Amino acid sequence: MLLFRSLAFLVVFYVNTAVFLVLGSWLLLAPRRWAMQGLRLHGLASIWWMKMICGTRVEVRGRDKLPEGAFLVAAKHQSAWDTFGLIPVFRDPAMVMKAELGLIPLYGWFSHKFQHIFVRRDRGPRALKAMLRDARQRAGEGREIVIFPEGTRRSPGAPPDYKPGYLALYDGLSLPCAPLALNSGLFWPRRSFLRYPGTIVVEILDPIPAGLPRAEARAVIQERIETACARLIAEARATPNPPPLPAAATARA
Repeated sequence: MLLFRSLAFLVVFYVNTAVFLVLGSWLLLAPRRWAMQGLRLHGLASIWWMKMICGTRVEVRGRDKLPEGAFLVAAKHQSAWDTFGLIPVFRDPAMVMKAELGLIPLYGWFSHKFQHIFVRRDRGPRALKAMLRDARQRAGEGREIVIFPEGTRRSPGAPPDYKPGYLALYDGLSLPCAPLALNSGLFWPRRSFLRYPGTIVVEILDPIPAGLPRAEARAVIQERIETACARLIAEARATPNPPPLPAAATARA
């Protein structure tokens, strides 16, 4: 049943995404806020299909901890689920993403329409300056700036690999930062089409104020995210019929 449900969801997810992209293509000419509502609906629809087909639910904790107005979100990134599942958590998120994704037909066009923040990693310090410039503009519009500090997906329990980009944003934006932990990689694993039943938990942690020294901010953000993620993994593993633990986490145990 796991194999059948996973394959069925895979088909439905990509058909659902294609339908949203094609039938919603007119939103490329509409106001951005309309397009963002389409993006939000896609995320909610994908979450609903995963619940109906795979038995995977979503729980969001700590919404009351979100700061008012614009702020920075430093989110753990374990799964492709994070790229759409986190959208409905926020009011008007601007996601930091690889510039290459902006070149994909329809998907990339919409990413530009949403005014996400694109990073050219091959440009080194110039990429950080451009990212900060764009993030300041989005924050000036009252949007949440969402960045994955590790830059790419990491399996649950894998050793952390935080890059400096989120600290450049923390310093340059002078905004509070809300760390975000999750366990999505247990239920939507990397490099696998299997989708496991259970509950994906997204937890918004206590925000840190703007203006902390860079070393202190790095230590606090990383410690809060990694500690909470380890707790969420252990919580999921303690449930009946838990999802398998990735090899990276098993090797560290």
